[in-house]
Amino acid sequence: MPWSRTPDPPRGSPSDSRRPDCDSLLHVTTLDDRLAALHAELAPLPGVLVAFSGGVDSGVVLAAAVRALGTDRVVAATAVSPSLPAAERDAAAAFVASLGVRHEQPRTDELSREGYRANAGDRCAFCKSELVDVLTPLAARLGIADVVTGTNADDLRAGFRPGIRAAAERGAWAPLARAGLTKDDVRAAARRWELPLADKPAAACLASRIAYGVPVSAEGLARVENAETALRTALIRAGLEVRDLRVRDLGGDVARVEVDAPLVAEIGRRPEVLAAVTGFDRVEVDPRGFRSGSMNELLPDPVRYR
Repeated sequence: MPWSRTPDPPRGSPSDSRRPDCDSLLHVTTLDDRLAALHAELAPLPGVLVAFSGGVDSGVVLAAAVRALGTDRVVAATAVSPSLPAAERDAAAAFVASLGVRHEQPRTDELSREGYRANAGDRCAFCKSELVDVLTPLAARLGIADVVTGTNADDLRAGFRPGIRAAAERGAWAPLARAGLTKDDVRAAARRWELPLADKPAAACLASRIAYGVPVSAEGLARVENAETALRTALIRAGLEVRDLRVRDLGGDVARVEVDAPLVAEIGRRPEVLAAVTGFDRVEVDPRGFRSGSMNELLPDPVRYR
């Protein structure tokens, strides 16, 4: 039987009390309390489709949904496009299989959106718009009214998140954020539940490696993916353990490599390792090491996109 639900009342009405915002959850002080709030967000749903990227945030949402609803009322959906590394897709499929839920892998075509290809500071808005525009009708075909994402409470406070706004405008919602779970809470929950992705490094989409203003193309995304795969392989062969690694396309055939800070000096002494990064005329190493979202530092007016 298709899953359906009565539409939510308008925000702020008395019967909307089960969906508080982050500020209203400031009194929820322990991880147990916040996990209980997360359960309370999910348990009333007849069914849910989780936008599962393969990362720990959406993975915890997926696991929490299974705990609240059972496997038969939960569907995971991982969008397949040139912006998702093949290794991430395989790992996502393995995780979903371990939970025993249905896994949809619809294709998205963010490259068909001019704003995404243009790669201004609001690129993520076009990506998330494409994602939710694909997942919403998929959910409807399955009789599911709720599409949820892995946005957490810290993400909402970060300020620079045009993609979050775009997803919300299209009706997707974020159980972690509503329950007040932070990034640290999510990791702690994943460890408590013994999820295999508990310590998985953050893995943003490949487009995040391309400097704003440099047009995004399928070829450019593949170049970055191949460079990162080759560099990680070279580091492993050299006996250098790496957690976080990025090859940033700065435009003009210049790449900037970011790795864990303790490895920066070592890579400088190992030119044969850096030589694994091909496809660019010049490759440089960022002396500051890996920094999540470092491309945002290059935006001339980041406030414009908040």
